[in-house]
Amino acid sequence: MDGRSFNYLQARELRGHRGLQRPHFHNLATGFAELGAMAVQHAGHDTPPLALSFAKTGTHSHLLAVSDEDGFVSLLDTRIHFPHSASHHQNAEKGRISEWVAHNNSIFDVCWIKEDTQILTGSGDQTIKLWDAQKKKCLGEFTGHTGSVKSLSSHPFNPDLLVSGSRDGSFAQWDLRCKPDSQTGRGEVHSFSPAMVNRAHTKPKPKHMKRNKVSSSMSITSVLYLRDGTSVATAGSVDSVVKFWDVRNLKAQLNEISPHIDSIPCEEKRMYGVCSLSQDSSGMFLSASCMDSRVYLYSLLQLGKGPVKSFSGCLTGSFFVKSSISPDGEHILSGSSDGKAYVWQVGGPHSDPLILNSHQEEVTAVGWCEAEVGKMATASDDFTVRIWDIEGGGWRTMRPLSSVRRRVVAASPDDEQARTNCISSSSSTGLKMHGVNTLNSNSVTTPRPTKRSYATSLDLRDISEETSAADDMESPSSVLNPPSSLKRKTICDYFVMA
Repeated sequence: MDGRSFNYLQARELRGHRGLQRPHFHNLATGFAELGAMAVQHAGHDTPPLALSFAKTGTHSHLLAVSDEDGFVSLLDTRIHFPHSASHHQNAEKGRISEWVAHNNSIFDVCWIKEDTQILTGSGDQTIKLWDAQKKKCLGEFTGHTGSVKSLSSHPFNPDLLVSGSRDGSFAQWDLRCKPDSQTGRGEVHSFSPAMVNRAHTKPKPKHMKRNKVSSSMSITSVLYLRDGTSVATAGSVDSVVKFWDVRNLKAQLNEISPHIDSIPCEEKRMYGVCSLSQDSSGMFLSASCMDSRVYLYSLLQLGKGPVKSFSGCLTGSFFVKSSISPDGEHILSGSSDGKAYVWQVGGPHSDPLILNSHQEEVTAVGWCEAEVGKMATASDDFTVRIWDIEGGGWRTMRPLSSVRRRVVAASPDDEQARTNCISSSSSTGLKMHGVNTLNSNSVTTPRPTKRSYATSLDLRDISEETSAADDMESPSSVLNPPSSLKRKTICDYFVMA
């Protein structure tokens, strides 16, 4: 067998029969080009968009759901041709697929589920509604919060589960399969939350406060179902603390993280709220956008060490300004109160962001397309939604995320020792290990298939190898496959409580 044939077989076994790798755009992105802008208006009346979300499947990845201050949900086609001579309103007429009044109040978050056939909306009317995206029909209404619903997040694998956060300081877990509490004559199902945590984030008690007095609750600004499927992250409006919870036992939080401020003098310390949370598709990184105009990046394998990196340059003047990490973990996109959007390269040699200058007012909601590499959307108080892509890149459809999902698991001491021995032996022969088995060139047997590892530019191997045993215990991602030497019953056992 010649070398060419052997290399083909090796690629086929390691990457699938087509020999294709999941695309990344960090080597391609010299800049982002604006594809077009669409106005958000209804019956000739402009309204500011508040939230947006790309459809998740490859078939419908061009669909963008936009919610606004007037309670509308609009479905936009982002693959239309945007003529340079056309106005934003003309683009909107051309790109709008459908729209409907979902609530009689502002809609602060929108989320696709069930293979992009249904949409969830969270509103200032204190309810969550489930919609048939094609028929524009309400399938259910969920009540229980006593404040505006500010954030929604669906389970990464089970579309019937979701978590919501509210201005009343509570977050709730919902199961769409639960028997409804009541049903209206229009067929709408009304359900109450099966599990709710009140006062999840509270203001610290002043020193002079009496012990029996309860500290005031603060708004939940963002909730996030983590990729392990059993953990939820929540953030609030007063401090920069991100808390982690086990959805199977919500009696107490598991752990919490926040930026290190120990070096700042006490008189200069301030408490900054968190605007939004996001996670990459591998579950390795968690980003938190704070009111100190910084975006903090955490490694879920090193939660105890604080943020591994922070990004500055944007201006976060309100909690409507959001940020989001790209699905491949290579870039972070953020809105800004100065009318611009900012894009940072996570592992880049320079900290300066790429600035997108098309909006005229505060840029609020932002989002990445999971199925088309490098495509993203920004929303602004200038009543427009703008679509961006890698400059000159067009659309590059990725394989479905479900086919490339990689679960992040904290390694056991035995695994670490085996890997150390393997690396040591390979170093003596001049071979490099990059998450793929090293093959002997004299061997003509078909190599054993291995799991592909998609590391970002920020060296994840260094992070993994530097993680201590205590940090491994703090990782929510380790609970699905615990080390064989440890027998744990719940996720609580994987956290070292302060």
